[in-house]
Amino acid sequence: MIEPADLLHTLGGIARGRNLQQFGSTRGQLAVAARSGSISRVRQGVYALPTTDPKVITAAAHGGALTCADALRAHGVWVLPNADAIVHVWLGGSGRRHPHAPCECLPHHSPGTAGLGVAPVPAALVHAYRCLDEEAFFAAYESAWNKRLISADDRRRIRRELPKAAHWLLDLARADAESGLESILRLRLHLLGIRLECQVVIGGVGRVDFVAERRVIIEVDGRLNHEGPGMRHKDLARDAAASRLGLETLRFDYAMIMHDWDAVARSVVAAIARARG
Repeated sequence: MIEPADLLHTLGGIARGRNLQQFGSTRGQLAVAARSGSISRVRQGVYALPTTDPKVITAAAHGGALTCADALRAHGVWVLPNADAIVHVWLGGSGRRHPHAPCECLPHHSPGTAGLGVAPVPAALVHAYRCLDEEAFFAAYESAWNKRLISADDRRRIRRELPKAAHWLLDLARADAESGLESILRLRLHLLGIRLECQVVIGGVGRVDFVAERRVIIEVDGRLNHEGPGMRHKDLARDAAASRLGLETLRFDYAMIMHDWDAVARSVVAAIARARG
């Protein structure tokens, strides 16, 4: 006999009792396992491992799956940090809420049938558009596309479910954005009327994040990709090679893009003016 805890581990840490019973667990065995503490009873007919993400358990207690930014993070999508303690719950198209104590859940209704656990990426993106600002949604959308977590059918579904006011963001999005910082920088410069070539390969330099006016290289230095003296030396060598070709390189890190944007924008505008001569 497979123990209920082992079954739950295989099923992602949370499941309905009827699903566990399909694999041989009886109601009596589930009750014994719940009393022993090897599993927990979330609500009637729903069981979880004690190690399951508390937000997933709270969402299940409310009647659905964890969604929005927390779900996207669970799938590995780049999402801006936030301190949102509210649990966002996908209830499908017409799912029923199960208020519980304490309950500060935010329900999301959208087409489909919500299971338990973590909502699929397409649904979580639709819900994230409702809760995040436009650039945070845009960065998450490009991240999901870059990581191949959304298909062409998924993107069409997202377009159908989002308001027309969001379609310009979907049209601007690309699959080759390698970090959320790149997405945010490109979106902000787009709003300033600055168009960028993305992921450009330059002979003698290599691939760069962006090029503006054919003469200004813009690199986004994420912390994990540009730490340490070895990477610093490589970046300096690339910048020197670009300079020999008559190209100017601008580098911006997370702190500058997120907390000193005015300085970033001014330097980009000035560099473009110099390139135009």
